[in-house]
Amino acid sequence: MKELSRAMGWPVVCGILLALLIIQQFPQWIGLPAHDIVLREVSEPRSNMGLVSYSRGVERAAPAVANIYTSKAVEPGADGSLRDYADSLPAPARRQSSLGSAVILNSDGYLLTNNHVIAGADEILVALKDGREALATLIGTDPETDLAVLKIDLPNLPAITIDSRDEQRIGDVVMAIGNPFGLGQTVTMGIISATGRNQLGLNTYEDFIQTDAAINQGNSGGALVDAEGNLIGINTAIFSQSGAAQGIGFAIPVRLAVEVMQAIIQHGHVIRGWLGVEVQPLTPELAESFGLDVSQGIVVASLYRNGPAWNAGLLPGDVILKIDGVPANSGRQAMNQVARAKPGDSIRLDVLRNGEPASFKAEVGVRPSFRT
Repeated sequence: MKELSRAMGWPVVCGILLALLIIQQFPQWIGLPAHDIVLREVSEPRSNMGLVSYSRGVERAAPAVANIYTSKAVEPGADGSLRDYADSLPAPARRQSSLGSAVILNSDGYLLTNNHVIAGADEILVALKDGREALATLIGTDPETDLAVLKIDLPNLPAITIDSRDEQRIGDVVMAIGNPFGLGQTVTMGIISATGRNQLGLNTYEDFIQTDAAINQGNSGGALVDAEGNLIGINTAIFSQSGAAQGIGFAIPVRLAVEVMQAIIQHGHVIRGWLGVEVQPLTPELAESFGLDVSQGIVVASLYRNGPAWNAGLLPGDVILKIDGVPANSGRQAMNQVARAKPGDSIRLDVLRNGEPASFKAEVGVRPSFRT
């Protein structure tokens, strides 16, 4: 009997040990909950771009970013300086200079910059990164977006690549390239802090990219590029209480900038659609006063006499709900939508009048120039 117990003991012990091992390693095999730690792994391929250096993106973009030097004649005394009127000889005119940046968009020599960089200038000098210089011709301006188009005549011009897709995300790495304080070409880095910024009172048409990349005096008209060196915006302004960079800069999205540039090259100016209507937001208080249950829409505050909306039959107090099927969520969004329409096109306006739905057809007109 002892020999039989001894003979069967080892298999039993081995079986128990094996069972314990299975319970430890594979508890789900016998109905026990698994105790593995589940980790989330990155499913997208990793990119090495930006982990160590952004030099490759800068090398691609920097040659197409130029320094701008403008000058204009200033009559003696025009800037408040004293003049001795006892002197019978006329005082010589002085020249006032300023600086900024511009971006070469194609090899034919077209550049984009800000309107405020070249406004009033009678001479515009473009200095390239490779050391070449040329006097620029002003092709046209669009004060309502603060953009201007220049042209230079030089061979073998470097042109920047653009990324006009609306895929920029908050947190994406960006770089600002320009000529701050006349130091020469300078690169600063940051992230996209916000998109679609408007109602800043800078331009009539505002759809800014906000960034914390340092933008200073002289950066205006320069390039905001992504980590790969593709142009995504034209640096335009900063928000600052001291005049120095405080991490809040604004750039015009390249999609809008290119649309303006193409219109200026083709027509000499930008042609925008217009309805001739002033609107205001539909606040809860206004909705209640009108006896409306809707929470979205824009209220017609006034109309331009004999303008497109006037001729279509709209009245003050009408609540515009949709423009060509697109919900009218804000006055600025509606203005931008109409501006992109071609003059002569017919658009449908779905409105509420005295709480009752109605629709109107309006022929888009040409927006007058309200800024100089």
